[in-house]
This record gives sequence, structure tokens and C-alpha cells, in this order.
Amino acid sequence: LFGSCRYIIEDHLPRYGVETTLVEGTDLEAWRKAVRPNTKLFFLESPSNPTLEVLDIAAIAKVAKEAGARLVVDNVFATPLYQRPLELGADIVVYSATKHIDGQGRCLGGLILGSKALIEADIQNYLRQTGPILSPFNAWVMLKALETLPLRVARQAQNATAVADWLAAQSKPTKVIFPGHQNHPQAEIIKRQMSGPSTMIAFEVPGGKAGAYRLLDACKLIRISNNLGDAKSLIVHPATTTHQRFTPEVRAAMGVSDGLIRLSIGLEHHDDLIADLEQALAKV
Repeated sequence: LFGSCRYIIEDHLPRYGVETTLVEGTDLEAWRKAVRPNTKLFFLESPSNPTLEVLDIAAIAKVAKEAGARLVVDNVFATPLYQRPLELGADIVVYSATKHIDGQGRCLGGLILGSKALIEADIQNYLRQTGPILSPFNAWVMLKALETLPLRVARQAQNATAVADWLAAQSKPTKVIFPGHQNHPQAEIIKRQMSGPSTMIAFEVPGGKAGAYRLLDACKLIRISNNLGDAKSLIVHPATTTHQRFTPEVRAAMGVSDGLIRLSIGLEHHDDLIADLEQALAKV
């Protein structure tokens, strides 16, 4: 899970009496065992941030329904172009619209998607009374951005595939994780539930934090930022940004090593991105 999600469920929701049980998302039996008589909600990211694990949404949706709980899916990394959780059994889908939906770093926003009946019964009135809504201008920007989403994400995914293929052929990255690769641990699930790869790549470099910092500092075209889904390619060191609040032991359990790099691929030509990574990796 994204670091901010962990903060909300571990530090914020308990103030309101909401208890959360963390499970290994790829272990279907772990979901079943975690169900309690008062379980109301399942929540997952797929692919996950930043390790790009892919969860079996349809199978988890069945477990949720058996438990009488709703399933919420964070679909940011997959985008609506390549994964449609509502069709896989999810009740609610959430997006950080700041990412691919805006896609150009212009405004902040979030989206909650579900059936008309669910939104009107459980969400719309709460939003009306508490006020967390987009400004009209930001809403207009995002509506216009949706018109180009398929073109942008398709180009980004093509670039990501080329970059991931190149990284996998190099000696410096000790590990490359990309949903478009056949050696991805959940490749069979990806074939069933995703119609294309993500625009995201995760890879590990030798030297831990020092090696990762040398790579980031050497990048010239790719920019350092913990945003993603932008027209510009962005690179980040999760262990000291999105997941810095966790202890080394917790990060290790999450798969976030000191050498892990998260790369969000943009609209630049993939040859230019590869050239930038090639000269940066030489500094590691």
C-alpha cells in the first residue's frame, strides 16, 4: 500500500473506532482468514505502489461478497484504460485524478466511482455536507484531460515496455518489475484482468540508498518527483519519500528495499529515456 494509505488506516481511522487488518494481498486464503463478524470493507491497490504486485480482483471480490463486505480498489497504477475493477466485481473504484487522469501536473483531485445507486445512497450526501469537492476549474481541466487519456496512456505504456525491456537486459539493475513482462510473479492474473501494462516500472540497483541516490542525481531528462502518471517521466526513491515513515523492518516486509527505484514513464521518446538511464546507471 501507498504510505499515506497506511497512515490513514493505522493512525487516523482508529480514532473513530475503525479497526484494520493487514493481509498479504496475493494470498487469497489470508483474506478469508482476516474476515471478522463485523468486517465491512476490503481495500486493495493493484498494481501496488511501489512494488507492482497484481492482486486477483475477481477472486477477492468473491471473498468480500461472501463476507457481506464491499470491495474498494485503488486503480491508479493500472488506469481505467487497462483495468476495469467494477467489471471484476469491485463495488467502488478510487483514483488520484492528479495522476494519469490529469496527466500534466496541473491540478489536484480524486475520484470515487461506483453504481449510481451506491453513490447516491452512501457518498453523495456526505460529500455535499462536508464539502470535499473539486473546484469547477479543476473539474473542467480533468474532463478535458479525459479526452486524451487513451492516447497518452497508450503512448506511456509503449514507452514503459521499451524501457523495461532495456533495463531487464542490463547488468546494473538487480531486479526489474514490470506488469508487461512474462516473468512477473502474477503474470497469469495480469493476462486475465489487465488489457495492457502499467506505465510504471520498479527496479533495484546495487549499493542500497547510496546507489539509488547516485542514479537519481545523475538523471538529466527524467525528473525526481513522487508524482506519477505525468507527461514527464518521473523517478523516486520510495524508501526515503513515499515510505520513509516506516521502519527498515516494515519496509523490508513490504518489499521496499533501500535500492528500490520507482519510475513513472511519460511521453518522451523512449530512446531518450533509455539514453538518460544508461548514463545514470553508469554512475551507480
